[in-house]
Parts: sequence; structure tokens; C-alpha cells
Amino acid sequence: MARPTHRVLTLLELLQSGGTRTMAELADRLGVDERTVRRYVDHLIDLDVPVESVRGRYGGYRLAPGYRMPPLMLSDDEALAVLLGLVAGRRAGLTTAAGTASETAAAKIRRVLPERLARRLDTVLESLAFTAPPGESAVPETAVLLCVADAVRHHRPISIRYTAADGRRSERTLHPYGLVAHSGRWYVTGADPEIGEDRTFRLDRIADARTLPGSFEPPAGFDPAQHVLAGFATARYRYDVVLRIQGTVEQIRARLPAAVATLADSGDEGWLRVEVRAERLDWLPPVLASLDRPFVIERPDELRDRVAALADRLAASARRTAE
Repeated sequence: MARPTHRVLTLLELLQSGGTRTMAELADRLGVDERTVRRYVDHLIDLDVPVESVRGRYGGYRLAPGYRMPPLMLSDDEALAVLLGLVAGRRAGLTTAAGTASETAAAKIRRVLPERLARRLDTVLESLAFTAPPGESAVPETAVLLCVADAVRHHRPISIRYTAADGRRSERTLHPYGLVAHSGRWYVTGADPEIGEDRTFRLDRIADARTLPGSFEPPAGFDPAQHVLAGFATARYRYDVVLRIQGTVEQIRARLPAAVATLADSGDEGWLRVEVRAERLDWLPPVLASLDRPFVIERPDELRDRVAALADRLAASARRTAE
């Protein structure tokens, strides 16, 4: 049978999960009557936990907004999920400029866990290996990330101080539509009202962001992630590659994702027009070979030469016999 102290802590955990909990719901979850729930709430209030009573048909109890829970109560599954999430976040570049924040957070969680559970989690983390090395990603300032995220949520314009890849600095006004994490970097995409165009900025190149008065309405159906990927695929690069490939969108996207290539109807049934912009061509012949679909190279001629050279090397290897 659960002890009263355990039930009080369970009540606190239920309230901590957010929202208003009705008296009937709390009584059912705790396995007690409503009078006992009121007594447990009084215990929490005596401990300076700001529990608010909500009146009305759908009333009940909730924690005061902004209250930060001092004790940490995690189940085995929750603790493992949090620690693995911190490790994965560091390796994926989903951190902020406070580079040690995820490490110190993991250390704090580790210190308050029961020793039995801590040992088991350490065993998992120590035995865990990754197939790819950690990325060395440029990370944004925490204040910038929080300001931009708040502006996205509440449709507020922002002013940013930005340093471009070539070192040029500027101050811009942006109507931010969304935040996107891609390949270890953070991006914000939205509209620049001064030039009337959609723009995408890397958050780590934003030195300062502040909210401006007013609001805006984002376009209906706008997909920030797809917009950023399409921007990568159409950015200016050294080579402008145009291909026609026989296959479905799914078959081609398996090797040429949206961040790399744009697809369009070629006019020939069963064939798609594929455009790729790249700084180098050496990676494309192996990708085309792995597609294993008929293709035609419209430009550049240099790619045709590279594909022929790869074919010769493969044919020579296929004819080679063991001595």
C-alpha cells in the first residue's frame, strides 16, 4: 500500500506535468477520495509549492505559472531518455553557445539519481558507440535562439545583426516563419519586409536579436523545413548539373534528397528532370551508379567524362582476377 508521502509526491508530479487536473482525476490517479486529495494539496502548500485552485465546472488544481520544481523525480525510462537525449543532442549539434550546458545538465541529473539507477545508466553510456564522429558545428547564442523562437511562436518581427559568409555585416528586419535544424546547424527562415523576399539565415551568424513592435501573419501552409532544403538545392555553386533520370520521385530521392536536387517533369513519360548545384563533381558518378536507373547528362560535359572514367574503372575491376 502506498504511503501518504509517496502519494503527495505523486500528486506533485501530476501537477508538474502541466495543465489543470480535476479533483476526480487526481482522486482516481492517487487511489484516494477527494477529501484526501485536498489534504495532500495542503501538504504541498505547506512546503511552499504554489498550488492554485481553479473554480468552475472544469476546475481543479494546477501549479502556478513559472514555478520551477526543485526535486527531480524520474523513472528509469525517463532518466535514460533524458541522458541519451543530451548525448545525442551534443553530437548532432543541437546545442547553444553555452557549449558545456548539456554536459553540466547531465552531471546534475547523474548526481541526484539513486546510485543503483546511476550505475545502470553509466553502463549504457560507457558501452555506447557511434558510427559517425561528432560534428564540429557552429552553435547559436542561447539568447538569440530564445528570442527568435519566441518571435516565431507569436508572429513578432525581429531585428538581427548578421554576419554573412564573406564577412559583410548588416542589420536586418525579419518576419521569422520557423526554426530549422539541419546537418548540425540552426537556421531561421522568413520574410525580409524591406526587400520583399523570403530569406534564410544561420543562427550562429546572428550576433544579436531583439523583438520589434507589431506582428505579422505567416503565409498559410508554409513549411520552413522544406523551404530551407529547397534553398540549399538552388543555391549558387560552381557547377549547374542538369540530368534526365528514368524513375519515380521516391527512387531518385533515395539518393538525391531535397537538400541536394530539385525534380521536375521532363516531358517524357517515366523520366524526371533533375537539377543539382555542386561545388565538386567527384561525388556524383558513384551516386548515379548507385541509383541503377537509366539517365542522360545534359550538362556539364565534365560530369559525362567523370562518369565514363568511373565506368572504365569498374569494368577494369570486374575483369581483374585473383592471382
